[in-house]
Amino acid sequence: MNGNRDGSGWWKITDVRVIDPYRQQEWLGDVIVGQGHFQDGVATVGETERVEIVAGRGLWLVPRLLDMHVHFRAPGQEWKEDLASGAAAAAHGGFSAVVTMPNTDPVVDSPSLVSWQIAESRRIGLVDVLPAGAVTKTSQGHELAELWKMEQAGAVAFSDDGRPVADGGLMRSALSYSATLSRPIVQHAEDLTLSGQGVMHEGAVSGRLGLAGVPGAAEAVVAWRDVQLAALTGGRLHIAHVSTPGALEAIQWAKAHDLSVTAEVTPHHLFFTDERVAELAFSPATKVNPPLRPESYRQALLQAMKSGLIDVIASDHAPHHADEKDLPYNHAPFGISGLETAVAAVITVGLGELAMSPLALFERMTAAPHRILGLAYRGLTPGEWADFALIDPDARWTVDPGTWYSQGKHTPWRGMELRGQVVAAMHRGRWTVREGEVLPCAAH
Repeated sequence: MNGNRDGSGWWKITDVRVIDPYRQQEWLGDVIVGQGHFQDGVATVGETERVEIVAGRGLWLVPRLLDMHVHFRAPGQEWKEDLASGAAAAAHGGFSAVVTMPNTDPVVDSPSLVSWQIAESRRIGLVDVLPAGAVTKTSQGHELAELWKMEQAGAVAFSDDGRPVADGGLMRSALSYSATLSRPIVQHAEDLTLSGQGVMHEGAVSGRLGLAGVPGAAEAVVAWRDVQLAALTGGRLHIAHVSTPGALEAIQWAKAHDLSVTAEVTPHHLFFTDERVAELAFSPATKVNPPLRPESYRQALLQAMKSGLIDVIASDHAPHHADEKDLPYNHAPFGISGLETAVAAVITVGLGELAMSPLALFERMTAAPHRILGLAYRGLTPGEWADFALIDPDARWTVDPGTWYSQGKHTPWRGMELRGQVVAAMHRGRWTVREGEVLPCAAH
């Protein structure tokens, strides 16, 4: 297949199963794309236009997947990942948009760096990069950054991810500010005085393996503090990569009191437990923050996702160079690459173990993150940008990071079989992926 590079073509995807959480609709039929946008069923194509037919039978069409928690490492850490490789990985994974965390070097704490990330991603042209700006200057936790100016430059959220906002007074100010900006404060909930030098979950497995542990309470106490601050300020709080029952209880309390509190979970916390560290013989591919937790914690997360307590599924894609990640477990950095396994992992767990409907499952990767971030998208509506992924829900494939576009190749899924595969993707009416391969796009 050949793909248009400028969004000017016309396409008809036939007999495809549309799963549109933006409109809470699902149907089987044809989808027409022309001049970069979805068209209605009776769209008139000019005499000089040629419509390419794309067979969609057996495939799902899901509009505009958004991963609201990724690390692209630029500026300053391009040996781990850069905007081009990160965007290619996101497109390969079926995503049309991503929210990049600001813990780069320098930290994205100014409108100029926000603008640079957006401009560079537009030049690359594969996905929309939506920057999160830092909550505090250089993410040091001492003074608020220029939140309003960064929002004006295009920041869609604020986070000191990796360096949680420890000062309660400063977090109170940030949440107060978020209420005026209508952008969330994304908190990595961790009490660093409790987690200390821990490298995995504190429990039976860490004791057996002789590794320093991180107690679940390190997450829960910050989550509880912050929901109380959200109640005090009326601010918008989003708790990132939730992994403990204690944090879930805080979120449940917040929602019972109608607070503007939302939360996300990662595919790896839904899929694996701390036993994976032993199974992979101390492979740093299992070293993430927050750490993989016990089975009882995993079950709590699964039920919270199914019930709707968890709003969003986000990859927390955190690539590292092999020289860093292949160090001994205690010295290797936290983080794994997750963009290119996210959809399949979610399908494998969500449709298999949880028996969720595809509409409910993908709502957490489409409409929900848009709603939390205050972004408008109308789904498969005539006139809307044609952003979508085509997914073969029955495909079975073995994870081989050697085929990935991300520079980071470390994953606890290596060699495992997953269900569901992105076979094509479109961004603003341009094919970014065809037959599983990423296509370079013209700048726009």
